[in-house]
Amino acid sequence: MRAQHSRKRRSGRAVAAMAAGVVTAAAVTAGLLLTGAGGHNPPARSRAALASQTKHGRPATAGKSDSGVTLLAALRGATGRYASPDGARIGSVPGSWYGARSVLPVISTRPGWLLVRLAQRPNGSTGWIQESNVQLLSTPYRIVVDLATTQLMLYFRGRELFSAPAGVGTVSDPTPPGDYFVAFYEAPPSPGYGAFIMVTSAHSEAISDWEGSGDAVIGIHGPLGGAALIGADGARISHGCIRLKDNALARLRVVPAGTPIDIVD
Repeated sequence: MRAQHSRKRRSGRAVAAMAAGVVTAAAVTAGLLLTGAGGHNPPARSRAALASQTKHGRPATAGKSDSGVTLLAALRGATGRYASPDGARIGSVPGSWYGARSVLPVISTRPGWLLVRLAQRPNGSTGWIQESNVQLLSTPYRIVVDLATTQLMLYFRGRELFSAPAGVGTVSDPTPPGDYFVAFYEAPPSPGYGAFIMVTSAHSEAISDWEGSGDAVIGIHGPLGGAALIGADGARISHGCIRLKDNALARLRVVPAGTPIDIVD
């Protein structure tokens, strides 16, 4: 299904490209299930508490308060990206990505400023934005994907809700470890993907341009070739995306955009 000799894939249909295990830019724009911010709008007292706890967290938990709740910034539109609070402007953060509103996890705060994770390449991108340009939300959920054990775990307020075997990237096309988040949901192009595709902010480090789409975004979706390929313990079977059995995928639908995803190895 893919050219073994090239890391930049030839052009082709979006659905066929997605079957290889990465989400293409063309397929992402095909039909969004969720274009709103999602998340919860915390009361003023809760927002203040979250902001006070969102300072200099450890890399694996940055942006998560002691209660397991993460502060989110739902952009009202495109806004400036800064290297530091009151520092030089180094670009802009789009108000939407593939048609869905940008809802970004906050990993640090300063008066009037928020340090957020970004959905665009390169992986791990962050930027300071002005708080006046966002709607503050929160999420009590967190997803952890353990590449070593090929398991996905969902947490609610720091408590594990469930763990499920996952199909992750192969050695040649690995799932990239790092701190990411749920960007938005999209409709599946075929039943093999399950009820929906959760599009993440992660991008393949091995594939820069799948089938001429311009990107190779990591998604969380159904089992494609069948649940047996994932097995009881998970497996390395995809080109970067994370595959779940349909019943496990369905349990993720409550998770709002902006929810942190930690991919660990």
